[in-house]
Amino acid sequence: QVQLVESGGGLVQPGGSVRLSCAASGFTSDYYTIGWFRQAPGKEREGVSCITNGDGSTYYKDSVKGRFTISRDSAKNTVYLQIISLKPEDTAVYYCAFDVRRTRCTRRFMRDDFASWGQGTQVTVSS
Repeated sequence: QVQLVESGGGLVQPGGSVRLSCAASGFTSDYYTIGWFRQAPGKEREGVSCITNGDGSTYYKDSVKGRFTISRDSAKNTVYLQIISLKPEDTAVYYCAFDVRRTRCTRRFMRDDFASWGQGTQVTVSS
């Protein structure tokens, strides 16, 4: 029922920036959580960031702090992930995930059991 539409991925140079978006629709809850995950070639999917209006918390994986910024446009039901100073190791398929059951964003809750997932958007960092 929930639809997540992602955009913003593509081929970028090292040191560049991208802004990924995740627009959510098909739900009625006033409260929801959006997580961003990524999966690099040959590696497991990992949670990188999260935002919720349940308790207002955000989460960032330690290795991306300072370069990744998550934000929300409540009027558009859209969550953004701004990435600066891109590194080749950021190359991955980035997925957004949606869940109304989560009310906080912590490392503990960055699991693969989010209720809905987007199709993924490829970010390739290469010169």
